Amino acid sequence: MTETKTVPGTKVPEYQHRTVLLDEAVDALNLIGARADGTYIDGTFGRGGHSRLILSRLGAQGRLVAFDKDPQAIATAEAVEDTRFTIVHDSFATMTDALAARGIGQVDGILLDLGISSPQVDDATRGFSFRQDGPLDMRMDTTRGMSAAEWLATAAEQQLEKVIRDYGEERFAFQIAKAIVARRAIQPISTTRELASIVAGAVKTREKGKDPATRTFQAIRIFINQELEDLEAGLNAAYAMLAPGARMSVISFHSLEDRMVKQFLASKAKVAQPDRRLPIRAADLPQPQMKLIAKIKASSAEVDANPRARSAVLRVAERIGGAK
Repeated sequence: MTETKTVPGTKVPEYQHRTVLLDEAVDALNLIGARADGTYIDGTFGRGGHSRLILSRLGAQGRLVAFDKDPQAIATAEAVEDTRFTIVHDSFATMTDALAARGIGQVDGILLDLGISSPQVDDATRGFSFRQDGPLDMRMDTTRGMSAAEWLATAAEQQLEKVIRDYGEERFAFQIAKAIVARRAIQPISTTRELASIVAGAVKTREKGKDPATRTFQAIRIFINQELEDLEAGLNAAYAMLAPGARMSVISFHSLEDRMVKQFLASKAKVAQPDRRLPIRAADLPQPQMKLIAKIKASSAEVDANPRARSAVLRVAERIGGAK
């Protein structure tokens, strides 16, 4: 874990990025009045769209701590010259320890943008896109962990099938896994175009308007970066950090993420009630710990301007208080 302030002269490749649901996600944090001097978390700095808008609304005593695994995102964050801002080079799943090390026990709002950023997709050297040829990497944090190419070279066929089926919701996972194993026996699979070609040959029917490699690339990216494990840990950590009245604002981009977010928030907003026949006072009945505030999708105008916003879902909930 690395914390940095500013590094003059940092050079970051320029790729255009439009932050999805920018105003809606930050509006949901309710940064008004005394709340503007609170402490907030941006769990995925990306290229800083949400963080910069939060900073523009923070009071003089406010504080923003942002997280990101991507070294290029960290380089962008290091250029933010604001004493109220701190960037942490790690997953938001580590926020409990990271914030405790900085003397922070509770926060007034948390924003998690779970999507892969446009610069990551558009940079062929990162290996996220099947539309451009590049090295098959797919790591959010290129300084650690196994690349997609390394994993594909060694994973058992059964594991390949399970990852592609479970994380990509791909019905041709068995055929794709067999094709990968057959191809790597002849030569290593090292580029995005090679993998996309293998998948295209194994997928029997194609979804209208969708490349046959879409689901497989999503699945491998999620697995390599432990995205669902990070999300589960991050949601639990975020909930535990929220002060009464604080809000959690979460943007997801595919059904696996959104399902996890929806179920997690619902579990905190509902509690099992005891048998009505038991003599329990209303004041002593179990109370929900969160209140569901909103579910928001990108407007048609935003989708027209940025097609990647089409699948985005923003869910907002507020901490009511009580025991954690």
